[in-house]
Amino acid sequence: MITTKQRAYLRSLANRMDPIFQVGKNGIEDNFIKQVESALEARELIKIKVLENSGLTAREASEIICEEVGCEGVQAIGSKLVLFKQSEKKPKIELP
Repeated sequence: MITTKQRAYLRSLANRMDPIFQVGKNGIEDNFIKQVESALEARELIKIKVLENSGLTAREASEIICEEVGCEGVQAIGSKLVLFKQSEKKPKIELP
């Protein structure tokens, strides 16, 4: 569990990022979860865009992905969500 200060720090890092994944009409499938897991291991912090035709809100998508992957939902605003998971091999982001 991350603290409010850590969450604010991660939000500031994610502010400059572009979304690397999109949740579309197929929703959240096993293949999508695997891609998110590998991206989180490589980058630790990712941004995802939820398309309108997915039938999910950003918060709902964030909760589903976090439950499956075991990551932290940092932010869910509008159609974008930010996820964080500390890398097990080579941590890059040092939390305050």
